Amino acid sequence: MHRYLFRRLLSLLGTLLGVTILIFLLVHLIPGDPVQYLLGDYPTEEAIAAMNAQLGLDKPWIVRYFSFVAKLLQGDLGTSYITGYTVWQEIEDRFPITMQLALYSIILATVIGVVVGMVAAVKQNTWVDRLVVFFSLLGISAPGFWIALFLIWIFAYQLSIFPISGYDGFFSLILPSITLALGGAGMIARMTRSSMLDVIKQEYMRTAQAKGAPRTSVIIMHGLQNAIIPVITLIGLEFGSLLAGAIVTETVFSLQGLGSLAIEAIGKRDLPTIQGIVFFAAVLFALTNLLVDLLYTLFDPRIKYE
Repeated sequence: MHRYLFRRLLSLLGTLLGVTILIFLLVHLIPGDPVQYLLGDYPTEEAIAAMNAQLGLDKPWIVRYFSFVAKLLQGDLGTSYITGYTVWQEIEDRFPITMQLALYSIILATVIGVVVGMVAAVKQNTWVDRLVVFFSLLGISAPGFWIALFLIWIFAYQLSIFPISGYDGFFSLILPSITLALGGAGMIARMTRSSMLDVIKQEYMRTAQAKGAPRTSVIIMHGLQNAIIPVITLIGLEFGSLLAGAIVTETVFSLQGLGSLAIEAIGKRDLPTIQGIVFFAAVLFALTNLLVDLLYTLFDPRIKYE
């Protein structure tokens, strides 16, 4: 176990090194000049040169890249061009909202997706199964902004149950969480259904029922336990994506999370903030995948990491 974990951490470091290269190259390919944004429409040549020197943008790109990596090794994500705060401070201010939204969404998506997927598998080729498949495809295919606007129109504008936008505690995260959960629930339901269909056909399932075990117990204790591994993988990937910030949903609901911070930074050509957010999101995603791999042993004792 320890050797496996050590190898995975080494692999993770190599992946993050590659990510730093991609981040740096892609960020500096974004159209627009941050100096132009900071100085306005008609800056003088002297002002441009002075600002470039102040921000370190007058140095060759290879020097700036190694400076970026050296700061990362010290835990420094840089300083925002716009606010003057460190990128860590910006992330600390915004991440709690994104974290709450990701947790509520993934819990809701998992409960709905697993239960509905199990029912569809047990009722294979019935109207229940076809209905589940239809709504799963609908949840996956429907654009997030359309679902968000529809929920706002019904529950905030027409019924006045929830706030239209902004953050004011748990209540204001209900509609955004439902918006994100619907797509995730659709994918989890399809994966659960597919995995359960493979398991239900196995001999040990028929043996368990022949011994007189209740059908519900057989489905949950024997079926779901053996079908859950690919579902856990999907849940981990979905949760990692949500932790990186749900850009569309946060923008529609005016939530000050990581996604909206990234959009603001891109619009203002705030290069350190963009680099810091993307790297932070990559680290979260990689750690989530590692945690999911370690969780496999809890759900399936046959899996051993030597």
